[in-house]
This record gives sequence, C-alpha cells and structure tokens, in this order.
Amino acid sequence: MNLIILDRDGVINYDSDQFIKSPEEWKPIPGSLEAIARLNQAGYRVVVATNQSGVGRGLFDMATLNTIHDKMHKACALAGARIDGVFFCPHTSENNCECRKPKSGMLEEIAERYNLADLSGVPAVGDSLRDLQAAVKLQATPYLVLTGKGVKTQANGDLPEGTQVFPDLAAVVIDLLSAR
Repeated sequence: MNLIILDRDGVINYDSDQFIKSPEEWKPIPGSLEAIARLNQAGYRVVVATNQSGVGRGLFDMATLNTIHDKMHKACALAGARIDGVFFCPHTSENNCECRKPKSGMLEEIAERYNLADLSGVPAVGDSLRDLQAAVKLQATPYLVLTGKGVKTQANGDLPEGTQVFPDLAAVVIDLLSAR
C-alpha cells in the first residue's frame, strides 16, 4: 500500500497565526487539492495528521472542527481528490499528551489503523519542525514544504537528517510520482 501523511494547515490550506477557526477561514493553497488528486490516481492513500490546539484553547469546538474538515473533503471531491483519513490532536502543549506533534502518538495511530509495523519510507509532508520530528520517530521520510511556516522552519535550521525540501505540495507530488 502506498500511504502519504500530510499536515493540514500550511500544506493543504493557508495557515494563520490566529488559527483556522471557521470553515470560512479554510482556504486551499493553489495546486494542493490537484496534487492530492494526482496522489489518489497513482494509488496513494492520503491521510492528514494535524495538531488542532484551537479546540483545547476554546477558540472553536469539535463541531466547528468537523465542519472545517467537511469543507476540506468537499473541496477535495470537487478537484477529484480524496483524503482517506483525518487524524488530529485537540490538546494544547500544556496537556503533555502523546498525540501532539512532535510526539509520535498520532502517527503511531495511523500506522496501527493501516496495519503497518512502522512508517518506514512513508512520505510525511509538513511545514513545521514538529511535523518532521514526529515523522522521523517512526522512520517516515520527512518532506518540508515552504508554504505555511516552511520558510521560517527552513531558516531556523536543525532539520532532521534526510529532510527533502520543496516549494509546495504540488512539487512534492511531482517528485514522488517521477521516482516511481
């Protein structure tokens, strides 16, 4: 099975320092939905792994998060794309949970759900260091995109060994599919 793990904010849709708190604030990055469609057509299962501490901070509730994800799924469908699963952590860093990236609990849940012993070789695309750190803990291949917080993440350095850097998700997909 071909599996790919995508962060949400800053990879699929525009990010905001004030959090994406409503469906109206969720806006796809140009080319991201079409990139997901290309992955689907190439036989990839696409899953999202996203920290959503806005829930834990009381900025929005679970019903609103579900409505945001519903908008994402509908936008994907209009582009001929499909996201097979959305995994999220609703906690704040103060909760010290195991599911919040950079910890690996959310990615462990993905591996378990898809019956994988680990995530060796599975591409994991993010725009922040914590996305990449969570990925390498389970041997996933880290990809940094320069959308969202990606430029700042790259400038700060200390990327995990083997991190590949691309301008956006569309460029990651072109590279992945050309290597097949």
